[in-house]
Amino acid sequence: MARGLNKVMVIGHVGREPEMRYTPSGRPVTSFSVATSRTWTSAEGERREETEWFNVVAWGTLAEICKTHLTKSQQVYVEGRLQTRGWEDDHGKKHFRTELVANEMILLGERRQHSGDFDFHDDDDSGDYAF
Repeated sequence: MARGLNKVMVIGHVGREPEMRYTPSGRPVTSFSVATSRTWTSAEGERREETEWFNVVAWGTLAEICKTHLTKSQQVYVEGRLQTRGWEDDHGKKHFRTELVANEMILLGERRQHSGDFDFHDDDDSGDYAF
């Protein structure tokens, strides 16, 4: 079978404060959202804007770094892979969620006082799920 490629690179703004949890084994996982916007001019000459939201999940050391250094509205670069997971609720209804599983994060734009210039990379490619 031929090899495939699943790589996503997003530059946007953090949409909500990162939330860190721990798996039963004690492994940290942080989730947050990133909003990207694009603008264009319609055929009628109107300026339009569209925002796309990405659910981001970071694991291990990168999860801890994201929780410590990211804040809502901050500009960020996130690189990783897309992963869709599904589950069934108590009523038998199926749900699906597509997430960007981060393996790299770079702070962009204005930074908090103690953040400095950081480029974070996580080589751990676990198949664990966030929740």
